[in-house]
Formats: sequence, C-alpha cells, structure tokens
Amino acid sequence: MTTTGAAISNIAVIGTGIMGGPMAGRLAEAGYGVTAWNRTSDKAQGLKGLGVETAANAQDAVRQADVVLCMLSSGPVCEAVLDGEGGVIAAMRPGSVLLVMSSIPVETAVALGEAAAKRDIDCLDAPVSGGEKGAKDGTLAIMAGGRAEVVERLAPVFAPLGRVTHVGPAGSGALTKLANQLIVASTICAVAEALTLAERGGADPAKVREALLGGFADSTVFRQHGLRMVERNFEPGGPAKYQVKDTSTALGFARHHGLRLPISEEVDRLFQAMVDHGDGDLDHSAVILELQRMNSGGDGTA
Repeated sequence: MTTTGAAISNIAVIGTGIMGGPMAGRLAEAGYGVTAWNRTSDKAQGLKGLGVETAANAQDAVRQADVVLCMLSSGPVCEAVLDGEGGVIAAMRPGSVLLVMSSIPVETAVALGEAAAKRDIDCLDAPVSGGEKGAKDGTLAIMAGGRAEVVERLAPVFAPLGRVTHVGPAGSGALTKLANQLIVASTICAVAEALTLAERGGADPAKVREALLGGFADSTVFRQHGLRMVERNFEPGGPAKYQVKDTSTALGFARHHGLRLPISEEVDRLFQAMVDHGDGDLDHSAVILELQRMNSGGDGTA
C-alpha cells in the first residue's frame, strides 16, 4: 500500500467518552473539520459548542474523512463497530487512515490492520496514556504501531493531542499500552498500600503524600492518584473496569508467550475483586477502598 502525501483536513472521531470527547475538541480547535459519532448520542451532541459536527451513524461520520480516529472502550467493541457487518472500514475512502487509539488486544490491532489493508486503507494502532487530564491538555503519550511513514504523515494530527512515538510494526502500539497498563496498575496499588499503611499507623496520609513529593517514590501516578485517594475523589478518569480489561488482556498475552508475571497477577486479582464488589465504575484509584475492605472487613473505611 502506498501512503499519499495529501493534506489532512477532515477527521472523524468514533467514540466521544472520557477520552474521545476532549480529543475531538482539541482537533477542532486545531483547525480540522471534525465529525463525531458515539453510541450514546448525547455525548457527541455536547461537542457542538467546540465546533465538532455530529453524525447519525458511524458510517456517515467517516465517509469523507481523511483520518478516522477510534476511541472506543474495548477490543470487541472496536471489532463490532469497525469491522462488523456494515462497519466503519467498509464506509471509509481508499487512501484514508484508520487510527485506532483504543486500548485493545494485540491480536485485534493486527486483525483490524489487515481488514483495513484489504480496502487500501492505512491503519495505526496508537493507544494513549495520560488519562482525561492528558486528553484535555493535549499532553497524551501516544504509542503508535504500524508503518513509520504513516506515523510521519499523521504528525500534524498527533500534535494537538500529545507526544507520539513510533514503537514498531502493527500491534506494537497495543502491546506497548499493555506494558504501560501493568506499570500503572501496579503503581496505583503500591500507592494505595502505602497510604493505607500510613493511615493505620497514625500518620496523616495527605502529609505523607506531601513529604514524598520529589523523592524516589514520586511519579505521575503518585501525584494524581495519590491525591485522589487522599481526597476520596473517585469520579472516573479511568474506570476500574477498564483497568481489569487491560491487566487481564496483558496477562493472557503473557501466558500465550510462556511468561509468569506474579506481581501483575496479584494486581489483577485486586482490581477484579474491586469490580466484583460493585466499584467498577469508580476511578481505578479507588482500589484503596478494596485494600481497606480486605483489612477491615467493612465498607471500605480503615
């Protein structure tokens, strides 16, 4: 497949939830013509004030698009919407680019790329890290798998969203995101354990967090999610149910390749327990509630 050098002017955004909505807004602000579609139409309608047009269905959203940015919730949803009967890929123009920024299994990323190639459509799997704040601020870490020349062609599209790194061939972006999710999930659990220990021992968790800023324990996770834990602010930026999706997917990939990842296995069990207790729609920093349940037998208070 040859990648044209034609200028990109029209972008379709499929999925305008916590991440996709702000990303669509930033692309419109950067001067692109943006058309959005979301399975829950109210979420897409709310973007009109940002200069984003809406479409009645996904196929209409993508017909004139130079780039179709997908930010849906999971691999199965991406498969159904993009490559299902009457899906998005079938409605896209030859020579356009499918940019899958959802967190999906490696196998799904490769399969979507193959389906796109059959219609002369380039495809990148380019998931992101940085959460809702990064989506709003345009500071996402973008990990792109696919052909290097396609990543280069989309550099102006990536610029309003964050920093892109080409990590390898198709599927590499999805794999890098799985590695990212294991680090994030285990770090969130470590922060939750540390603050739970501090509180049980009689220290003020807020002051403990303040004292550790700038030291070796400091990180973006510690700063942002540690603050959420201290403030008990669990409005979802990254819902726990999606954290379980990603850790479970990563562990399945590891088992397929003959790997044991014992820390990640325990982290996955902890998040799964949190979801089983009905907290799956809370932010993943709310895993501290599960730790406190384990240690009190109560309702999440130490």
